[in-house]
Amino acid sequence: MTFWLAIALGGALGAVSRFALSHQTYIWLGRDFAWGTLAVNLIGSFMIGLLTILLINKFAVSAEWRAFLIVGFLGSFTTFSTFSFETMQYIQVGELNKAMLNIALSVAGCLIAVWIGLVAGKQFLVE
Repeated sequence: MTFWLAIALGGALGAVSRFALSHQTYIWLGRDFAWGTLAVNLIGSFMIGLLTILLINKFAVSAEWRAFLIVGFLGSFTTFSTFSFETMQYIQVGELNKAMLNIALSVAGCLIAVWIGLVAGKQFLVE
């Protein structure tokens, strides 16, 4: 039961954090592009790479804490469904350049962010 509760609590905190960061990003950069969604997906991708290495190999935290942080918090913090919806909106209004830019930045950027997170996490193992 504690495993499920950890995921639920992490998910609630991740969702609120996603909204707060996305909202603030739109205040800073405007709404002419999906900057808020891109920001949370890039940060979330980096963090899942970093925390996967650190929580398993360096700190050996319990399965409940890993579920809280990775499955719950980061699972709800990132927003692939919002990315998909925003991209479709660009396509529907004929802004194909923005749609393609959003796809390229989100997919390539998030893959690179996960890789950087994994590499950064492994650097902590060397210490």
